[in-house]
Amino acid sequence: MVTGATGQVARRRVMYIPGYDPIHPRRYRELYRKESAAQAAISGYEIGISPKTSGGPYGWQVAARIDGQQVQADIDVLVWSDIVRGSMAQGILATYGQLVRTAWVYVSTGTLRRLMWLRKGPVIAALYPVGMLLLQLAVALSLSSLVGGLLVDALEWIAGDVGLLGTLIEWGVLAGGTAAGLHWFRKHDNRFFAYYLMHDYAYSARWRGANPPELEARMAEFEDLIAEALQSDADEVLIVGHSSGAHLAVSILADLIRAGRVPETGPKLAFLSLGQVVPMVSFLPEAHRLRADLNYLSARDELTWVDVTAPGDGCAFALCDPVSVSGVAPDEKRWPLVFSAAFTQTLSPARWKELRWRFFRLHFQYLCAFDRPKDYDYFQITAGPISLSERYADRPPSRSRIDAPASKFTSMAA
Repeated sequence: MVTGATGQVARRRVMYIPGYDPIHPRRYRELYRKESAAQAAISGYEIGISPKTSGGPYGWQVAARIDGQQVQADIDVLVWSDIVRGSMAQGILATYGQLVRTAWVYVSTGTLRRLMWLRKGPVIAALYPVGMLLLQLAVALSLSSLVGGLLVDALEWIAGDVGLLGTLIEWGVLAGGTAAGLHWFRKHDNRFFAYYLMHDYAYSARWRGANPPELEARMAEFEDLIAEALQSDADEVLIVGHSSGAHLAVSILADLIRAGRVPETGPKLAFLSLGQVVPMVSFLPEAHRLRADLNYLSARDELTWVDVTAPGDGCAFALCDPVSVSGVAPDEKRWPLVFSAAFTQTLSPARWKELRWRFFRLHFQYLCAFDRPKDYDYFQITAGPISLSERYADRPPSRSRIDAPASKFTSMAA
């Protein structure tokens, strides 16, 4: 077990909560395998992964030797990709209906304007699928109209005035061509990400910030898994919440602590939130539960909470303290420690130039190797010999963090 203030870890349990992602969790295993090897080569330590031998969630095992210390880590992915896939099972017309409803929720409640006060990057990312879907509709309509008009012109050149038949043909081509064009765009959404992002933002907007029942049920299962890990002989239980997974982790950990499921003599409990988009949800009118959980978790001494973002990540609310900007910081607030992964400093100029405009890839950089690492190294955090609390015990928050209340809605009572 961890001894006193040394913060030494020989065995760690890591539970990773992904963001809104429909992909099988093996993608995270392969990302960890590839990027940990790259970081180890850069930073001069040893690390390797092997298949998981026990039951439970999808995961893998890590063996590392860092700073002369041998560490074993069991990493599990807390999967909710099936729920994501279910929410994405929408037709083209239904997706355009989501567009209207989602835009209405964020605009009519004043949430969009408040979010713009914080960071324009993630708001632009939120507006991107709206603009792209409308552009796709405009392109499909324009091309279909052009083709229909040319076809009628050709018929009139051959047969003279076609009258009503020409009008029917033109409207038929417009309808069929537009449908075909929209179907083509959706089929190639792996290039455009318009449907994917639209479903992402619509998922929270549909419930105006509340969690749907199926997600609440899955979060309760995650809480049980974490409680079980806290009964193990691990030295540290580390919860990693990435993107939308960060606000899920906030509520899960708040429930865990409220229920008295963190043993006083068990493993250290740590929470690492990465690339968080908490304000996209906590600023919505019905996000009472999330705001209450942010308020509660920020003052607890049962855990260490570190929040890492970077201004270079246009999809995250970089350096925005998720508790304070949501307007629910208690007087006794102690968490999270907010600091930047500083992509422009921790990536070489050549690597930054390569990644700078790959917005979705940069949103996952927190889980990847840095060729000029400073004090943030995902693999040392998840598989190194120092606990999260000890690693950042003397780390000051970033001076450029944003902690002014900005949410219009601050109620914590449902």
